[in-house]
Amino acid sequence: IRDTSVTGVQTCALPISRKVHVRHILVANKPDAREIIEAISKSRFPLRKFKQLAKKYSNCPSGSKRGDLGEFTEGQMALSFEDAVWETEIDEIPKKFYKTQFGYHIIWVHSKTIPD
Repeated sequence: IRDTSVTGVQTCALPISRKVHVRHILVANKPDAREIIEAISKSRFPLRKFKQLAKKYSNCPSGSKRGDLGEFTEGQMALSFEDAVWETEIDEIPKKFYKTQFGYHIIWVHSKTIPD
């Protein structure tokens, strides 16, 4: 809490949250997730393959946008999904999938914004 000397009004500085831009592919079972990861890893152009497979196989509405969830702020997604996102390196070719209450996610992180 800060007391501004001019107005005498106390203000509260809210912490600035981390932001991330992510794509994902959501499937219902482990075998599908494994096959998709394998196809991406064998591709000469992995991001392009990721986008194609997201559009074709993802159970999430973001599949129509080739898996693009856009940029979101920390705290907007399921905690287990966010934990997976934050442990994934930027532009890292997916090597594993992550389980949430929605199914199995294959994640591609485009960018991370971490406040100072």
